[in-house]
Amino acid sequence: MYLNHKNLVSITNNTVEKPTEKVLHLPEKIVQFGTGVLLRGLPDYFVDKANKKGVFNGRIIVVKSTSSGGVDAFKEQDNLYTTCIKGISKGEIIEENIINASISRVLSAREEWNEILATAASADIEVIISNTTEAGIVESNDNIHDMPPASFPGKLLSYLYARYRAFSGDVSKGLVILPTELISNNGDVLKQYTISLAQKNNLEEAFIHWLTSANTFCNTLVDRIVPGAFVDESLGYKDDLMIMAEPFTLWAIEANDPKVKEILSFESVDTGVVITPSVYKFKELKLRLLNGSHTFTCAYALLQGFVTVKEAMENASFKKFIEELAFNEIGQAIESEEITREDINDFASSVIDRFSNPFLAHKWEAISLNYTSKMALRNVPIVEKWYNKSENVPKHIATGFAAYIVLMDTQKVSDKFFTKLQDTSFAIQDDQAGKLYDYWQNKDTVVKNILTDQGIWGVDLTSFPGFLEEVQAQVNTIKKENKTAV
Repeated sequence: MYLNHKNLVSITNNTVEKPTEKVLHLPEKIVQFGTGVLLRGLPDYFVDKANKKGVFNGRIIVVKSTSSGGVDAFKEQDNLYTTCIKGISKGEIIEENIINASISRVLSAREEWNEILATAASADIEVIISNTTEAGIVESNDNIHDMPPASFPGKLLSYLYARYRAFSGDVSKGLVILPTELISNNGDVLKQYTISLAQKNNLEEAFIHWLTSANTFCNTLVDRIVPGAFVDESLGYKDDLMIMAEPFTLWAIEANDPKVKEILSFESVDTGVVITPSVYKFKELKLRLLNGSHTFTCAYALLQGFVTVKEAMENASFKKFIEELAFNEIGQAIESEEITREDINDFASSVIDRFSNPFLAHKWEAISLNYTSKMALRNVPIVEKWYNKSENVPKHIATGFAAYIVLMDTQKVSDKFFTKLQDTSFAIQDDQAGKLYDYWQNKDTVVKNILTDQGIWGVDLTSFPGFLEEVQAQVNTIKKENKTAV
């Protein structure tokens, strides 16, 4: 039995939350560019939750922009799909199964562009959401009259121009635009590219004024692990669109206009949605405490023989290390007037829960991809912030740096660089692997040479009191434990 409207009544598993008939017939209020699991596991999750509480009362038209695959699975299941939430929240195991009914229809940009543009004339449409990957928000030279334009900014501009014409420039018919692509200031960048493309297409000044004044482009930050396709046969039905998601949710939306909060009423049903004048705090917490902790501990875990994050978190010593790193060192470094100790403790606790999720098998090897650039972007600013407040050496941070340096002691085979672990080896995928390999050819000065390379870090890391000495000591210890000479 497949999941669809007709079969809802036959689904009797009491662990499955089902939609009511009323929810299935709500008006369409959102146009969403993208069918990916992040969108279905986060924004669409919030919309569905609000609809079931009688709050937002609107469904989503999804635009499938990519050429791969089709919309058949959505049509066959009447656009229903199951979100299986599995993980740890506040130390407790969470398992929920929710049939999401937020999507009303899925349209192909390539085959149904006229139908998509026709929805721009609906007064009910209030919001546009997108996730077209980081490569989707690009400056383009599209002709917006193409069917459809090639780029996402081209499609968005074409849609907005159709809406402008349908409502004769009525300023009350502007939309709230929520890009969720993982680029900094995604709303500002999308707005800039959209205006630029309007000018390249010689669109009238009255439209460009409407574009900039009637529409609200919001910077947003999204955070939820949604691994992808998932199968749970115990639910008693088939669902080719089923996904799994962790319990943690965050969608920070930057907006000052009270009208935005009024339109995005789904914010009121879940603390994971935050409408705020600035997403800086949330970006910093995620980048430093979540991503930074991953990066500082990745090599440390790999060198101890741990394959997955879950496996490492089951080790009491490792868990204690990452807790002390997150709460005491990274937390102290980033604490400020904007980021309180309460913010840090709450977010760091959620990080420990997320890393401990027994349902996810996140491999450390995957986390090590582009390791050096991650260390430079995420973690060097933490070192700088720490030393702005203290002259004491952050020992866990230094250990993380030392483990990274040891992991980068590789063997060169043709044009690839392999690191050797306790039981295995793998090719390092890092654009600085060659330079680090060269540094390791002189073992007496390798640590100093790496830490002083301002071309990599943008700063001489040996200028921080005691940092070189502590990193060197930890490299020696790690090498000794791995029975290899420095």
